[in-house]
Amino acid sequence: MTEQFDPLIVVGVPPSGLGCQECLSTGTGWWLHLRRCATCGTVGCCDSSPAGHASRHARETGHAIIQSFEPGEDWFYDYRTDRSVPGPRLAPPDSRPLEQPSPAPLDRLPSDWLDRLR
Repeated sequence: MTEQFDPLIVVGVPPSGLGCQECLSTGTGWWLHLRRCATCGTVGCCDSSPAGHASRHARETGHAIIQSFEPGEDWFYDYRTDRSVPGPRLAPPDSRPLEQPSPAPLDRLPSDWLDRLR
């Protein structure tokens, strides 16, 4: 049986970068974990991060399927159903670099960063 994937998933679109696009553009943001939009490749921060850019991107664009952008993780999630879903192999890279820490960027982390997680 062939597995069915959401038609909004675009296999050949590369990620927008190696960090949260919105956090990086502000010059002050930071993130805990990264998520990648399976439709357009936008990389955003997870909901535990202060800004939760990945879910905001989904709400604003209707791009509901994300994939973890963390090393060793390949799961997909659908914000519409609040469930894990199957997904295909997306264009590389499939995660942030192993040498990139989490949380990041380190030079932007406040001393009380743990207290700021959601």
